[in-house]
Amino acid sequence: MAVRLLGELALRVNDLPKMKAFYRDVVGLEVFNEEFEESQTFVFLKIADAVEGHPQILGLFDRSVEVSQSATTIDHFAFLIDLADHEAEKTRLEAHGVSVATREFPRFQWRSLFFFDPEGNTVEFVAYDPSVSSP
Repeated sequence: MAVRLLGELALRVNDLPKMKAFYRDVVGLEVFNEEFEESQTFVFLKIADAVEGHPQILGLFDRSVEVSQSATTIDHFAFLIDLADHEAEKTRLEAHGVSVATREFPRFQWRSLFFFDPEGNTVEFVAYDPSVSSP
């Protein structure tokens, strides 16, 4: 299979500064293109190093159309985290006033944290946990 990693995920947003601050300060992503933000119509946030000079990117694009949960085609998206960080991330998110729902997926041995961004998109932090198994 040619696909190796997620290269970019783009969201249309109503409040670019608020969404940028959330993904930078709460989620913990690094602004990738700060020097190119002259137009203030988009921001790229680096998720992780990827391949051939293209990091994994979350792109936030200011749109003049209303964005809402009922109008989006995205159900949710997930960021991989280390199992060792799972509880600390839950605590950190809650300290930011974010409501966090936990869920286990025994079939895949995944442990997840689900929360919403300021515009209602569901975000997941997921960790592999071999102790999560079917009953």
